[in-house]
Amino acid sequence: MRPIIQHKSSVYWRQTRRLTTALLLVWLALSFGTLYFARELASIYFFGWPLSFYMAAQGLTLLYVVILAVFSISSHWIERQQKNSQKDGKNG
Repeated sequence: MRPIIQHKSSVYWRQTRRLTTALLLVWLALSFGTLYFARELASIYFFGWPLSFYMAAQGLTLLYVVILAVFSISSHWIERQQKNSQKDGKNG
């Protein structure tokens, strides 16, 4: 019975690490991309402001909040999935 619990735990942590890695890569791409392409983004206007200014001032902060929301919702889903698989393992 113990190896089954360890296997399910390793699946949980593998899913959590994948989620964390993916969201950190998105965060890195957003942060680096905005700074690296600032001159190119300055020619695009969003609500009357250059897109690079908007992204630096407000856009990235809003996207970081979205990343946190995705992480929270996905983590709860992974935990719920883990609890359901543990219940199924005890009954079966």
